Amino acid sequence: MNEQTIGVVLAEARRAAGLTVGQLSAITKIREALLYAIERDDFSLCGGDFYTRGHVKAIAKAVGLDPEAMVHLYDEQHGGLPQPVRAATVFQSSKGVKLRERGRPNWTMALGVALAIVVVFGVVRVMGGAGQVPTAGITPVSSTGPTVPPNAPASPAEPRRTAAQSTQKDSDLVVVKAKAKRSSYINVRDSKGKKLFAGTLRAGKSDTWTARAGVNLLLRDAGAVSLQVNGKNLGTLGASGEQVRRTFGPETPPQR
Repeated sequence: MNEQTIGVVLAEARRAAGLTVGQLSAITKIREALLYAIERDDFSLCGGDFYTRGHVKAIAKAVGLDPEAMVHLYDEQHGGLPQPVRAATVFQSSKGVKLRERGRPNWTMALGVALAIVVVFGVVRVMGGAGQVPTAGITPVSSTGPTVPPNAPASPAEPRRTAAQSTQKDSDLVVVKAKAKRSSYINVRDSKGKKLFAGTLRAGKSDTWTARAGVNLLLRDAGAVSLQVNGKNLGTLGASGEQVRRTFGPETPPQR
């Protein structure tokens, strides 16, 4: 038997705990749209592995699962585990060079500078006699390698996306949930025309679709299907046998 995906495990644990998606959202402070996506094993809306692990931990804790075990399962199934770096490979190339350079001064350079001072001093004494001896300016030379100028610009740090920015990214999500009172044909597409579902939703069955910017919906029998958009119950959109087209954006439309 194939191993269950992490989305299925979390969804079954939520139902076993007697929680709805809305109740789980209130506990974990994670948007319902994001919870629906995670339970369908769609982690593209989380904003990266760092935020995904945080969401998985919070959900697992709320439904009574081991948070660390669930993160480990996510890493195994989605390759999110960072590759370890061996310390020996980091220090191997610089161990025998840089430490020796810092631990021992460059005596050859220092001796050359001292000899040059003596020669200049002797020449001045010979040419100037007992007169005043001018002092030559000497610039000290560091033996530890090149130094960074004090006014050099610092390297820009890579910006990190905060959890608040990740939440703002989810603000344009649209979640549409449909439940069929009797079997009816439904066609669902996103704002760019990509097909999300096209077929008959059987009586008593329900399905949920998530997309960015908008969802376009075609109902062949508007009275046969009740809708919930972004957590708001809209009921049916028309009479029995009536064909209805509707477009829903991030802002939930008022109930009909």
